[in-house]
Amino acid sequence: MANAFVTQPPPLKDELDIVIPTIRNLDFLEMWRPFLQPYHLIIVQDGDPSKTINVPSGFDYELYNRNDINKILGPRASCISFKDSACRCFGYMVSKKKYIFTIDDDCFVANDPSGKAVNALEQHIKNLLCPSTPLFFNTLYDPFREGADFVRGYPFSLREGVPTAVSHGLWLNIPDYDAPTQLVKPLERNTRYVDTVLTIPKGTLFPMCGMNLAFDRDLIGPAMYFGLMGDGQPIGRYDDMWAGWCCKVICDHLGLGIKTGLPYIYHSKASNPFVNLRKEYKGIFWQEDIIPFFQSLTMPKEATTVQKCYIELSKQVKEKLSKIDPYFDKLADAMVTWIEAWDELNPQGASQANGKA
Repeated sequence: MANAFVTQPPPLKDELDIVIPTIRNLDFLEMWRPFLQPYHLIIVQDGDPSKTINVPSGFDYELYNRNDINKILGPRASCISFKDSACRCFGYMVSKKKYIFTIDDDCFVANDPSGKAVNALEQHIKNLLCPSTPLFFNTLYDPFREGADFVRGYPFSLREGVPTAVSHGLWLNIPDYDAPTQLVKPLERNTRYVDTVLTIPKGTLFPMCGMNLAFDRDLIGPAMYFGLMGDGQPIGRYDDMWAGWCCKVICDHLGLGIKTGLPYIYHSKASNPFVNLRKEYKGIFWQEDIIPFFQSLTMPKEATTVQKCYIELSKQVKEKLSKIDPYFDKLADAMVTWIEAWDELNPQGASQANGKA
């Protein structure tokens, strides 16, 4: 008699890496153990490389500190931020898997309104494995979710959708606010669990948060560069924003989609708004020029891969944003260095990371 209680293997177990940037012991993984233990972890240790980071037993992981980054990338290590969670993108570069899920070490398992623990990774996988619909908005949001479909009036020619490159999850408890909003709403907490996944329309930018994020590395990996932030840089806390803006214009150009909404995680710790204000101060002014830059940006038809798009983007950053501050000259050069390092570590990925223009 067949065993009626055969456990299903974890989805994409051998095709997905979990990337975690950290400066502390990873005790938070105990809460995530039921969901994340079957997967391989890539831990990027920020700060002092001589400090020992403890990882709970039973997890399969590799850990890289600053010394490892310098050894692996050599002179190109300058493109990886130091003393900033932007260092996580080194994990994207050294991974050899098709999919990436990245999470911060102050993010805990959320509960849905029924009290059930949310398997965030499972929902991200569902999002990534279903098409996106950026070309025409479906008023029932994601038509590929159970219990939904395309509504009346949705063109049949667009119902196949496009490949999903990015799944952007949300947060309960501490919202992802900038420093000025934190200062005026210090006690605000997000308690609204909205059971929705939707595709961000083509031509629309969004503020991407890196603490609960998954993406198809083959489709968009080379554009997931979190910029130059933190130590020695005039700006911080815009690393995931920068990657989100770059990814969105490239996805729009290559015919790829980005979903946002479910899954939720529980964001446990509010960072210091005064420290954040110091990090964000210039970015708050700069973004008023950066956003129009991305909104008006166009790619040549010859930009047929993510790498080609990203190099073109770096040229336009140098040409149009350097007048704001010399930092953008430096950032544009780092974008090129990032692509060179990516292609060196991923020689086959250089041809795999394609989209259809």
